[in-house]
Amino acid sequence: MSSPPQVRRTRALFGLALAAALAMPGQSAAAAPLPSHDTSVNGAFARAATAYDVPRDLLVAVGYAETHLDGHRGLPSQDNGYGVMHLVSNPGRHTLEQAARLTGATVPVIEHDTPANITGAAAVLRAMADEAGLKATDRRQLGAWYQVTARYGAQDSAPAGRLYADTVYGLLRDGVRADVAGEPVRTTPHRVRPQRGSLAEPDRQGLTAAADYPSALWAPAYSGNYSAGRGTAITTVVIHVTEGSYAGSISWFQNPAAEVSAHYVIRSSDGQVTQTVRESDTAWHARSANPYSVGVEHEGYVSDPSWFTDTLYRSSAALTRYLTAKYGIPQDRSHIVGHSEVPGNDHTDPGPHWDWAYYMSLVRGEGDTGTTSFPTWGGDVSVRQQATTASTRVATLPGPTTVRVKCQVHGQLVDYQGYSNDAWSYLPDYGGYISNIFIDVDDAWLPGVSTC
Repeated sequence: MSSPPQVRRTRALFGLALAAALAMPGQSAAAAPLPSHDTSVNGAFARAATAYDVPRDLLVAVGYAETHLDGHRGLPSQDNGYGVMHLVSNPGRHTLEQAARLTGATVPVIEHDTPANITGAAAVLRAMADEAGLKATDRRQLGAWYQVTARYGAQDSAPAGRLYADTVYGLLRDGVRADVAGEPVRTTPHRVRPQRGSLAEPDRQGLTAAADYPSALWAPAYSGNYSAGRGTAITTVVIHVTEGSYAGSISWFQNPAAEVSAHYVIRSSDGQVTQTVRESDTAWHARSANPYSVGVEHEGYVSDPSWFTDTLYRSSAALTRYLTAKYGIPQDRSHIVGHSEVPGNDHTDPGPHWDWAYYMSLVRGEGDTGTTSFPTWGGDVSVRQQATTASTRVATLPGPTTVRVKCQVHGQLVDYQGYSNDAWSYLPDYGGYISNIFIDVDDAWLPGVSTC
C-alpha cells in the first residue's frame, strides 16, 4: 500500500479518533444476541441477522466485498479496518468503536473474533438503518439498504460509497460462494432493485469528470495527500495492492488524515479503474519513487490470491500499456516494478501471489492464446500432475482465484460437499489438473473448452 512523504502521526490520530468515538451519544439498535456455543461463520451470520434485523445475505455480501471473508488474523487493513467485516478505527471513521459500544464486546475481541466481528457489523448497519429512517418493513427489503450500505463502505464520500454499494449489490445479484477455513458460506442470487435515492446520479464533479486515462472514473484525492506538479520525467509504473477494498481505498485517499494517495485504483471483480491523482501531479505512494512514477493500486490483500482475478490483471495491463506508450517507458521489469522493489520502502506488495510473468505478457500484448479463464472457489485446492487425487500434488490454490484452462478430460470421480464430478481441467500456469468441482460455473463440463 502507499507511503506518506513523512512519518505518520498514527498513534496520536487513532487515539483522538477513539476518544471522539467513545464520546459519541448512543445510537438505537436491537439487543445484542445471546452467547452461543456455535462458533461457525454461518451460525454467526444467522444470529447477527436475527438479533439486529439485518438481512443475512446482505451481511455476507458486505463481508465478502470488504475482505472475501478473511479476517487476516486480526491484522489491520491500510485504513485500520479489522476482521471479516472490516470495522474501522481511524481519524475519519470509527465503526470499530461503535460496534463495541453497541454490542458490549471489547475492541480487541471484535478485532480478532470472527463471530463478534460479524455481530458488531450487524449492529453498526442496524444503527445506520435507524438513522436513515428504515422501518421494519423497509429492513426486510434488500433494495432499501443501498444507501446504508454505501455509508458503511465509505462514510464521507458519496462517489466512493456508490462504488462500494454497487459492488455489494452486484454480489447480491450474482450470489456469494466462499470457503472460510473449510466452511462453505453461500448466498443465493437475488433479483433486487437497489433504492439509490440521493445516490441515483453520480456527482458530475466526481465520477463523471474526465480523467487522464479515457476509461477511468475520476474521484480526486484530498489535495493535502499529494503534491501538485512534478520535478522530473515519468519513467516508472509502480504496482501496489490496496490491503483493503476498492471503494475504501478511494475514500481513504480523500481523508485529510491519510497522507497517502495513488494515481489509479483498480477493482478486483470487474477491472473498473478510478483515477484519484492527475498523472501530472505527484502522488504519495512509494517514497523515493514518487517524483518519477505513476502508482497503480489493485484491490485486494497481499496474502490472498483470490483478489487477483484475470479481469483485474487485464484491466491493469491495459492501463500500464497506455502509460508506457504515453511516456515512452520500456515494458520491462526495471521500469514496471512492485512497491516492494522501490528503494527505501518497507512494503511487501504486490507479494508472492502476483503473477509477474502473466502480467508482463499482457502488458506486452503477448496474450494467452488457447486458454479460457474461469473463477474458482474453495480453499487449499490441489493441482495434481494427472486427473486423479492419487497423483502428485504440483501446486495449491489457497483460496478463490481465477485460473486459465487449456483443456479438460474425464478422470477420477470426485465427491466433495455434495458435488460429484469426473471432469478435470488442465491449468498450463501450474502444469497440472484440478477437479472441475472447484471451477465456479454451473456446468460440470466447461463450456467452450476442448478435450485434452
